[in-house]
Amino acid sequence: MANNQFKRGELYSVINAMAAAAIARRMQKNFRAAGLEITIEQWSILYHLWKEDGLNQQQLCDKTFRDKPSITRLIDNLAKLGLVERKASETDKRVNYIFLSTIAKNLQDQTIEIANQTMDEALVGITKNEIETVKNVLQKVYDNLTTNP
Repeated sequence: MANNQFKRGELYSVINAMAAAAIARRMQKNFRAAGLEITIEQWSILYHLWKEDGLNQQQLCDKTFRDKPSITRLIDNLAKLGLVERKASETDKRVNYIFLSTIAKNLQDQTIEIANQTMDEALVGITKNEIETVKNVLQKVYDNLTTNP
């Protein structure tokens, strides 16, 4: 293996992680500035429930790339905030479906606006072509690693 290959691969993952962390920190800052006391991780759960309310915990694991203990903790905290509620499956008591509360439904527009604002801040000076290129490359990397084990 050529030495430059490792460095190049390391660079991609490091830059990607740094960019993702910077976006998450800025979005958290923007949430707090708006008086919202939810975390980015909690917001990611709400986001998927806004798209499809009533997902089960395993579906949320799959959609957010988190493990079951992490999802359980996030849902526990969202329930304490009055943003979601669990409903056990009638056919399998081991399965819990997660539903948004009215409070959470009312947060959707505001938090999506903050997320869009954050992305606008992150993408200053970046062309639509550059954005599409990055999206395509990252999708190919993901596909390569998930379809060819």
